[in-house]
Amino acid sequence: MTVLNIILGVLGAQEIIFIALIVLILFGGKKIPELMKGLGKGVREYNKAVNNIKDQFDDIKDDINSPNTKEKDSENKKADS
Repeated sequence: MTVLNIILGVLGAQEIIFIALIVLILFGGKKIPELMKGLGKGVREYNKAVNNIKDQFDDIKDDINSPNTKEKDSENKKADS
């Protein structure tokens, strides 16, 4: 479950509209696209970091599993000889 799903699950439509109005009042219409662009960049960087960590865990998992495979292969070769 993503953070966005959790937030949207807690907030109703009225709360989201209220927050949007407050943001519009505080920052004005000209600043909102810049804020959203920055937010988008932040989300992309977060997703890159998460994917990078997942890849590292997958590599570690493969490294842990591959010595066992190599040992079995060498045992099978000895048995075949």
